[in-house]
Amino acid sequence: PRRAMAKLLVPLVMLGAVAGSPQRCPPRCLCPAAAPSPTLLCARTGLLAVPPSLDRGAVELRLADNFIGSVGRRDFANMSSLVHLTLSRNGLRRLAPGAFADLRALRALHLDGNRLPALNGAQLRGLANLRHLILANNQLAAIEPAAFAAFAATVEDLDLSHNNLPALPWDAVASMASLATLTLDHNLLERVPAGAVARLPRLTRLDLTANRLRVLPPIPGPPGPSLAAGGNPLHCNCELLWLRRLAEPGRLESCASPPPLAGRLLWAVPEEELSCRAPSIAGAGADPAAAVLEGQPLRLLCRALGDPPPLLHWLGPDGRLVQNGSARALGGDGSLELKVATLKDHGAFTCVASNAAGEAVAKVPVVVLPLPVPHDPQGFEDSGLVPGPSDMARAGGNESGVGAGAGAERRIVAAELTASSARIRWLPHRHVPGIRMIQVQYNSSLDDSLVYRLLPPSSRTFVLRDLASGRDYDLCVSALLAEALPASRSLGCVRFSTAPAPRACSSSPPRPHFLGGTVIIVIGAAIAASVLVFILILTARYKAAAAARRLPPPALASVCSQTNGSHG
Repeated sequence: PRRAMAKLLVPLVMLGAVAGSPQRCPPRCLCPAAAPSPTLLCARTGLLAVPPSLDRGAVELRLADNFIGSVGRRDFANMSSLVHLTLSRNGLRRLAPGAFADLRALRALHLDGNRLPALNGAQLRGLANLRHLILANNQLAAIEPAAFAAFAATVEDLDLSHNNLPALPWDAVASMASLATLTLDHNLLERVPAGAVARLPRLTRLDLTANRLRVLPPIPGPPGPSLAAGGNPLHCNCELLWLRRLAEPGRLESCASPPPLAGRLLWAVPEEELSCRAPSIAGAGADPAAAVLEGQPLRLLCRALGDPPPLLHWLGPDGRLVQNGSARALGGDGSLELKVATLKDHGAFTCVASNAAGEAVAKVPVVVLPLPVPHDPQGFEDSGLVPGPSDMARAGGNESGVGAGAGAERRIVAAELTASSARIRWLPHRHVPGIRMIQVQYNSSLDDSLVYRLLPPSSRTFVLRDLASGRDYDLCVSALLAEALPASRSLGCVRFSTAPAPRACSSSPPRPHFLGGTVIIVIGAAIAASVLVFILILTARYKAAAAARRLPPPALASVCSQTNGSHG
């Protein structure tokens, strides 16, 4: 009995020992048994890669101070319980897309002290509960806006200090509603957009130390976030009055310009010395300065001085703000380029320079002349040009001239206008040799996108189709030259309007489905009427038969018969 009992107890003891022993630790790692939750300590162990034998149920994993150069897609797969991950000071250069996709419970990710060059949207995908992201002391030069999308609603601490960032995806940062600490010191930032910080309601600390900021937009407060902005080449003028009023002895914000204030601490500069200078127009004009023919390019120049440097914008002859489009382009230096001058550009353009101290305006007159037109409308025939076939567009070839009166005034004529089409006619350009092709370009008044059509060089008329009804169109015709500079020569421009769309006629023929339904209804009504008539006939005959059965039998009268001449 004792031997049998011993044989029974030995397996039970071994089974209990195995069940009570902790899971085997990965090589070179420590797994403290006293830790309240599964913890893997693999720091400073000389690891060259993430150990494949990690406990997938671990809550904390420390892999700092190793030589892990990259993180693959499967290195942290199925570790859905991991809350804290440290990969600091490993020389990391590459994060595979989705490397942290399974870490749905992760709250803190430390990637500082590595060599990451950039961040894109796929690398940090899946971190839906991240609270702390530490990316300090890397080599980050660019961050995509989608890189922060997975945890924009939960992150509270974002550290991007000591990198090479010349700019930041501020719209993505401004969407972090829970962000409390934003650390951006020792980067290459040159600009903080106005209003970006105001969109962070829970921000308590903002560090912009040692960047390249010359201007700082006002930070909301008080109460507001504590701000550190020392070590920036600030331009001290009236735009920094808000920071001067927050400054106190001991703050490190200093002035780099203007020269009278260079090197002085901002808090020590009296407010009356932080002044701005209203803008003044130093020069404005057109290039070329003389009048231009319609269809030719024109450039308007404007230069303004002021402190801070004024912003420039233009108003057209109609008083409306000029914006970038297919026909007009605004340059970074404040210039305005009219790619194709039209008669509606004739007038005075206004250059407006504005800054925090005021604004200044200057008028730039623009003279656009219509193209000259020969007085003989039969010039079409004299030129000997006959339209030829084209596989790019269909051009009419039997036009002998322009409409009466129109040809004597303009070189380009729009005729036969309908709600969706127009015929364009133009006089040939006799003094332009080597024409390779005719180009027609036009756009609607409600659309800045130009439409181009190419025609044979002998064409002098073209039909525009598929136009929108009730709109104004600007159209120009140019000759593309074979071997000459400039490569094109304008033949003229015209503005025309399409007719409004006709109203739908109320007496339109019935639609097929309407006719089919009507026929079905008529046939059904005829069948119903026939059945009703048949029932009425049967009912009448039935009533007649019943009445005949109810009549009494006729009475018998005395009958005398004569047979063989005798009485009966």
